[in-house]
Amino acid sequence: MKTKHSAQYRQGWSLDERDPKFIASLMPYWEWFHKYYFRVKSDGWHHIPEKGPLLLVGSHNGGLASPDTSMMMYDWFCRFGIERPTYGLMHQSIWTTNPTAANLAVQVGAIRAHSKMGIAALKKKASVLVYPGGAQDVFRPYTDRHKIQLAGRKGFLKLALREQSPIIPVISVGSHETLVVLGDCYQQAKQLNEWGILPWLFNIDPEVFPIYLGLPWGVGIGPLPNLPLPVTIHTRVCPPIIFKRYGREAARDRLYVDACYELVRSRMQQHLDQLVIDSQN
Repeated sequence: MKTKHSAQYRQGWSLDERDPKFIASLMPYWEWFHKYYFRVKSDGWHHIPEKGPLLLVGSHNGGLASPDTSMMMYDWFCRFGIERPTYGLMHQSIWTTNPTAANLAVQVGAIRAHSKMGIAALKKKASVLVYPGGAQDVFRPYTDRHKIQLAGRKGFLKLALREQSPIIPVISVGSHETLVVLGDCYQQAKQLNEWGILPWLFNIDPEVFPIYLGLPWGVGIGPLPNLPLPVTIHTRVCPPIIFKRYGREAARDRLYVDACYELVRSRMQQHLDQLVIDSQN
């Protein structure tokens, strides 16, 4: 017997759940936010070739709303069309913590953040978007809003090396100011939870437990959904990063992967520093 739970478990494990018609239905809403709410400025799209496969590596911003992600997607669809196969790796916990959001996301192109799904998408000549920093990145403190945070995760590099795919960084300024993260009290909240003082309101063991200023809570705690403030966002697609070695052996070489990781992190930081300057002029 097929159950709702088993259907949710299967979601995100197929490239066929992406629905261009559903994406088309969202475009007018994204357009309004793009033009009037966030007043998005975007550049660097000439770095995207007309055909994939590509691995786009982003810096996550703005809490769970992550408005730069949807605005980047809107720009992508406007430039390359809805039919061009494009997928985003999404943390697997979403399917248990927020199945409604997961159901909507898979129709836009979300797939499970697992190596086999990334490999399948790239072999299909599709473009894949990944945010390695995850929760630590999207909830990094306001004082670190202009710092690249990849959280030491290197799975995306092994994927790029194995599938011989160039990495194209995508960055933004402004999105991390749509809420103001004051700090992270995960360790303290975890201790209170162990003492039975603070029961988790979320059906996950989160990686961060932020305190932030923003809508609709005023002062929000924990990885709660938020309504982003109407801050101008500037997104940029950066030049591709090409490595000297590719293939399975390169992906298994720990020292080489570490060096590639530092190259990507430093290159993305350089581009972000420049974008901050450009956005202020």
